[in-house]
Amino acid sequence: MRLSHMLFRFTAVGLLILLAACSTYTPPASTPAPVEQPEPEPEPKPKVATPPAKLPQTPPRPATPSASAALQPLLAKAAQATERGEYEQALALLERAQRVDPDSAEVYLGMAQTHQARGNAAQARATAERGLLYCASEAQCNALRAYTR
Repeated sequence: MRLSHMLFRFTAVGLLILLAACSTYTPPASTPAPVEQPEPEPEPKPKVATPPAKLPQTPPRPATPSASAALQPLLAKAAQATERGEYEQALALLERAQRVDPDSAEVYLGMAQTHQARGNAAQARATAERGLLYCASEAQCNALRAYTR
């Protein structure tokens, strides 16, 4: 028991010494530590305008065939299929055209026309409403709006 009591006292004294070493208390008789003043920043030097470096120009890429070049034959075939009453074939062609250019209002117009000719007015309306998101000309927008009424 005596050993544990001595160990406890030794630990307590050691902790007190450690805490005393961390103290920031300054006695009242001593003068406070001087506060360091930050050095003033030097005045910025005036910037001289330099012309921007010229980047090497890359040659233009060769023109890739536009989506409309692949789209027009599909739309024409779909219109012919619709006129013949082959609505399933027309819709299949229009879905292919939609994969070529998913943002084409012309494709949505063709789909709306085909659904209307098939007798599915609700599907024609839904398709036309979706196509209104992509119409670029007044004529396209008006043609699509005709199916939404």
